[in-house]
Amino acid sequence: MRVTSAGTAAAAGATSRAARGPAGDFTPQGADGARESAAPSSLSSVGALTSLDALLALQEAPGPGERRRRAVKRARGLLDALDQVKLAMLDEGVGVRGALDQLQAVVRDMRDETDDPGLEGVLDEVETRAAVELAKDEMARRAQGNVR
Repeated sequence: MRVTSAGTAAAAGATSRAARGPAGDFTPQGADGARESAAPSSLSSVGALTSLDALLALQEAPGPGERRRRAVKRARGLLDALDQVKLAMLDEGVGVRGALDQLQAVVRDMRDETDDPGLEGVLDEVETRAAVELAKDEMARRAQGNVR
């Protein structure tokens, strides 16, 4: 390519499409003036697949907002189960056993999805307290002769 003068950017971009060849193709001129055709590149398809894999991996990984929403949902489930236990105990023990069983199930589910030692400690305490209350309920039933 021969540079004849230093022109402006508008002048450089003003070449006609016919002079450049088909859109997007770069075809250098050979020594005899004939145009050589550029070999197609197969690397673009590999790059597209790699980009697609990366995009799918990013979509599968939960972001900080999604992790927070899940944590809030689990915490609300645990608080709801604790409220049910409280209401059952205030209602003279009606349904305490079912509420405690539900509480233990929620704690087991939460334990599977956590790796925080502080939360593990709280879950241990809740689980222990639920087991104690179930044992107390069982002893009260046996004392009354109402064994399940």
